[in-house]
Amino acid sequence: MLLRTHGWKQFSRDTRVFMNSNRRRTYSIDGVIPVIDSTAFVHPDAVIIGDVVVGAGCYVGPGASLRGDFGRIMLEQGSNVQDNCTLHSLPGFDLVIGPDGHIGHGAIIHSARIETNAMVGMNSVIMDHAVIGESAIVAAMSFVKSGAVIPARQMAAGVPARAIRELTNEELAIKIESTRQYQQLTHRCLASLRPVEALTYFDRERRRVDADIALPLRDAARQDHSKSS
Repeated sequence: MLLRTHGWKQFSRDTRVFMNSNRRRTYSIDGVIPVIDSTAFVHPDAVIIGDVVVGAGCYVGPGASLRGDFGRIMLEQGSNVQDNCTLHSLPGFDLVIGPDGHIGHGAIIHSARIETNAMVGMNSVIMDHAVIGESAIVAAMSFVKSGAVIPARQMAAGVPARAIRELTNEELAIKIESTRQYQQLTHRCLASLRPVEALTYFDRERRRVDADIALPLRDAARQDHSKSS
């Protein structure tokens, strides 16, 4: 991890205190304690219970609930679970988010497997024993029924969801870039996120968040169009 902050030593100390396991909402059950890799970021307002394993470089956003009180939940390297997602699994089944998996805001994953580089869109529901294939995308607000299999590199949508077409190279590139941005966000949060008191005034000259990320191609095109019109 590259750290360019001038006051890194103090910054690191503050961040370690903030991100210490005692400040996270992590709970054991039946003596089983969650495992969170030191290079992962789990927001203190996420709830992590029991048999949950968060792998290297993962991001878990505020309000997410990963409840490993029936079955195991595993986030593999570089995956992200965003704000207000719910992950839960049945006994004897491992819910797995594969490497570079991408779970959008508000999604529900229940006893399912999300393969490498797959994406689940915002507010979608993935039911028991469903499998989302490698580099597949489930569109926002879709419902994947129990036992369904979405093949690799397919776009799935609907209620119930079904594979509707193969993803284009451009769509896959956007997905990969979006996941990379969350991996970068993991580094940024570990380096600089800390609790503060909010200001009471708005300075129009205040600096903006320096995210240093590329817009998805479709959003960049919209931005260019708005500037030219």
